[in-house]
Amino acid sequence: MQHSELREDVTIGILALQGAFAEHQVMLKKLSVKKRIVILLVRTQEDLESCDALIIPGGESTTIALLARLAGLLGPLRDFVKTKPVWGTCAGAILLAQSVEGAKQGGQELLGGMSVTVARNGWGSQVESFEAPLEVEALRDSDRPFHGVFIRAPVIIALHPSPSDPPMQILSRISTSLLPRTQTLVPYDEDDTDPRDSRTIVALRQGHHLLTSFHPELTKDDRFHEYFVRECVLSSLVSQ
Repeated sequence: MQHSELREDVTIGILALQGAFAEHQVMLKKLSVKKRIVILLVRTQEDLESCDALIIPGGESTTIALLARLAGLLGPLRDFVKTKPVWGTCAGAILLAQSVEGAKQGGQELLGGMSVTVARNGWGSQVESFEAPLEVEALRDSDRPFHGVFIRAPVIIALHPSPSDPPMQILSRISTSLLPRTQTLVPYDEDDTDPRDSRTIVALRQGHHLLTSFHPELTKDDRFHEYFVRECVLSSLVSQ
């Protein structure tokens, strides 16, 4: 038996520089899983080094990246992403991308980790925020829709995994009727109802990494947090 299987707890960090980190903390406290979850708000490299996994919350991706640089965390975060489970929600999803379109003047620093290109504010400004029921077969009680809260959400405009990358698993798509109709950053194909369109993907897993363009932490439903802990975090410890 591996040493990691003997551990009684797992430390999950939440990057706490800006954004909805407190809401993620509340959701993690609700979970009941086979290991005790130690929750750590990450603001320093020392905090990060204590973590088995990390959640990067929604907020403002450029601001989070700037604050991470000022805290000396950008390099350590990029190294962390290479080996540990990470979940990015909304702004966090942007930071996990390999490339981004629609960045602010001066560019957008990224952590990488997932083989996607995203468009910032892909659905538009704050007034284009919306909510929608999502079908997610991978969740507990999968016949019950998950309430998706989309606030200035990014849009996935391309998947580009290399043969050496972990496989991708699309966890949830949104109806094509809800795709932005006036978005100039994301040109439409001739057939904008094609279900294979990457822009409809709102939850994606790649290896031990998870990306959601919406905000599960702003609901009362803990199933995405449970999924991340069980399927991404705990499975990574067993495989070590």
